Amino acid sequence: MKKLLIIFLTIGLLSCSSKPKNYTEVPWATMENIESLVQKEPRKTIVDVYTPWCGPCKMMDKNTFSNPEVINQIGKNFYAVKFNAEGPDPINFMGKEYSNPRFRPKKRGRNSPHQLSGFFSVRGYPTLVVMDENMKIIDKIVGYKTPEQLKIELAKHM
Repeated sequence: MKKLLIIFLTIGLLSCSSKPKNYTEVPWATMENIESLVQKEPRKTIVDVYTPWCGPCKMMDKNTFSNPEVINQIGKNFYAVKFNAEGPDPINFMGKEYSNPRFRPKKRGRNSPHQLSGFFSVRGYPTLVVMDENMKIIDKIVGYKTPEQLKIELAKHM
């Protein structure tokens, strides 16, 4: 009887500590905390490099990152980060600080590129940068992707 009780308690504890089975939205992290997340639980990371004025970026948010299958595929297999490629905030990543010294806060539309977007060698928006568990870039997925297209691209890295 004690063995049976121990088995049930163990199963209960394991089921409580497992990852959620279904996500309702992409669990976005920040560039500032991604390294610590990967150290605690290694997995690949995707960085959604976007700009506020980018139409295809907005379509990815509305159509692709809201798709339940894409949400679950990302949530269960990757860390995900949204990064504004023209944002003003300094970011510490891989032991270096990246900034946007030419950022103009009152400028409408396009702004100057953030130094981190240069590190990622981003040439267009949106770009999804795929990094391995050691934070090395292993792929870039450039341009708008439908949910079906993105699921295929991400499956290559699972």
